Amino acid sequence: MSTTTIRLPEALKSRVAKAAAQAGTSTHNLILEAIAEKTEQLERQNDFHATAERRYANLLATGETIAWSDMRKYLESRAGGLPGNPPSPRKLSD
Repeated sequence: MSTTTIRLPEALKSRVAKAAAQAGTSTHNLILEAIAEKTEQLERQNDFHATAERRYANLLATGETIAWSDMRKYLESRAGGLPGNPPSPRKLSD
């Protein structure tokens, strides 16, 4: 494990110490958990954006999409426990 030094304003340092005490953990552990949570959040956000960009590029390349009304009917059917085939993509109209 490596060491990293961070400088905290006194007010934040006090808040972190108080929150750690209330959570029954150490300040060190609270900071590690906070960094891990924020890192995971940013990784999920970046993955979400990358997936959206890939899907948009595919939409532009193929011109195919599924109308929201068709997808909504399908999803509502599935959520209601009914079987169903996903709607087929179709070309965008100009």
